[in-house]
Amino acid sequence: MPAIPPIFHEYVAGLKAHDVARIAATMGDDLQVIGATRTLGKPEFVPFLTALYSAFPDWNYDHDPIEWHGELLAIKWRQSGTHTATLAFPGMEPIAATGRHVRIPDQYFRYRVTDGLLVLIHPDPIPGGAPRGILEQIGAVAPPL
Repeated sequence: MPAIPPIFHEYVAGLKAHDVARIAATMGDDLQVIGATRTLGKPEFVPFLTALYSAFPDWNYDHDPIEWHGELLAIKWRQSGTHTATLAFPGMEPIAATGRHVRIPDQYFRYRVTDGLLVLIHPDPIPGGAPRGILEQIGAVAPPL
């Protein structure tokens, strides 16, 4: 197996620290975040993370060891947090704090690193998975994500 690219370790560390600038620095300008019903680019995904961490300041990432799935890196994430502030995802009406605790089921995310930067993030489309599961668990009427 090839070594895990250092930029990927930096990305994971940025997520755990809620450091959006650090996370963004690991991504190529051509990043694609492929969801079940739509694809986000870097200009949409970075504000999404900012909104998530603002609304869920205790958002937590736990994960199994990083794996290779063919040519893609993969992590099985466990994510959770408490909705204590307004959630203002780009393109959606703000959602006032509910105080609800959210726990996303174990979910694989797959990644591609090209030329030293992340260019693909693809979460498995599972029931209750991120990002839709966040909205479902706080009782929001969610558009397709």
